Amino acid sequence: MPNIQYTLLAEPLWPLMNKFYRAHQSSMKAVRDARLWVARRDDIVGALCLRPVSGGHWLTGLFVDPACREQGIAAALIAEAVKGLDSPVWLFCHPDLRGFYERRGFTFDPPMPYAMVERLSRYARSKPMIAMGLEVDGFVVDSV
Repeated sequence: MPNIQYTLLAEPLWPLMNKFYRAHQSSMKAVRDARLWVARRDDIVGALCLRPVSGGHWLTGLFVDPACREQGIAAALIAEAVKGLDSPVWLFCHPDLRGFYERRGFTFDPPMPYAMVERLSRYARSKPMIAMGLEVDGFVVDSV
């Protein structure tokens, strides 16, 4: 099995990320104003979006091909995407994923800017959703 490469997806190749999501019947989509990260063997086997937001970054769209799960791909993709950042990373996930993200250094119910708190509130109206945060280089956001 070939090694996996973790890289930023060049802008001309962004449609490949949406093709990957659609191929797996995922409702996720590549976000234009984000940095799009992929895990590739020959084809994309994992993807995530890292979008700049007020005071930090918002991690969305993390998805790994079901045939490639339990191989550390998601963890390695997250680690590569946040490497070198100097501000916090937040994400919203189903409560069942809390342990997965905690094992990667994220904490439950982090301090977030008001815009992120509002966004979580809107999302949580239609499905169970919690906030997780990763402090990067000791950067701390004032609580809302």
